[in-house]
Amino acid sequence: MSDPTRYPLCWPAGRPRTSFPQPSRFKVESFARVRDELLGELKLLGAKDVILSANLRLRQDGLPLANQAQPADAGVAVYFRYHGQPVAFACDRWRKVEDNLQAIRHTIEALRGIARWGTGDMVQAAFTGFAALSPAKTERRWWDVFEVSFHTRTEVVTSDYRKLVLKYHPDRNPGDAEAAAKYAEIDRAYEEFKRERGL
Repeated sequence: MSDPTRYPLCWPAGRPRTSFPQPSRFKVESFARVRDELLGELKLLGAKDVILSANLRLRQDGLPLANQAQPADAGVAVYFRYHGQPVAFACDRWRKVEDNLQAIRHTIEALRGIARWGTGDMVQAAFTGFAALSPAKTERRWWDVFEVSFHTRTEVVTSDYRKLVLKYHPDRNPGDAEAAAKYAEIDRAYEEFKRERGL
């Protein structure tokens, strides 16, 4: 299988985000190893068209670039098809990309166990809740639009939003298509931000 990893992270639409990721207790040797183990679990499950999405820049061989710091957003999303149905698993509970990948691997392993123990209909039912949108979404994430960190305080992001909305508002920029597009992007990003913060 060719490397299915995609950069940057494309988080499944509508999924809540973890506000304050924690250190994990996983004993992960490397990103490459846990990636390969996850791909193995997905193959055994019968998953098709697997795509891993994360904020790690990769070399041509699919391994992370050397000396790369953990990204500000260490979340991971895994998209695939199961019995023809689009599925997405995502995890951002932990501070390291490889730990979030390991959490997803353990989840898939547990679901495979359910299938092996003779209750396969429960696996299909479990996947019903993991419907996925296409990972080809190219919109910039809210922290990129506001040029802040993923963990920036809510009041700071809200303040930035208000300043930018005033600057690019169509009433202040009549007939300026570029300002109108920027205004729409700012508004969309703030809605995404509110959803993820539960506001």
